[in-house]
Amino acid sequence: MSTKQLEVQIMGQSYLLGCPVGGEDRLLAAVDKVDQAMCKVRDAGKIKARDRIAVLAALNLAFEQAEAPPPADKQATAPETTETTSALSDSDHERLGQLLKKLDQALHQDGQLI
Repeated sequence: MSTKQLEVQIMGQSYLLGCPVGGEDRLLAAVDKVDQAMCKVRDAGKIKARDRIAVLAALNLAFEQAEAPPPADKQATAPETTETTSALSDSDHERLGQLLKKLDQALHQDGQLI
């Protein structure tokens, strides 16, 4: 499969990304999602370093994806007797909160990297 390069902007910084021909719309949608997530973290005003913003934005996106119900075609193939496994339990939410707190503390202690 051939690829092409697209220049995109994330948080005002340009990136040249490789993309399979025909996948431009999906890549641009992903870039938009990442840009929005990173800008949201940045605009909260607590974190200034771009690498920290990226880590927290990635965690937020992964957390949102884990909570999202599976697509309709995946639901149809799932056994009816099992509950949705993508839902997080209370202990999972607590563990994720603790992980985010530890990550924030560790990143805060190492000083600004950028």
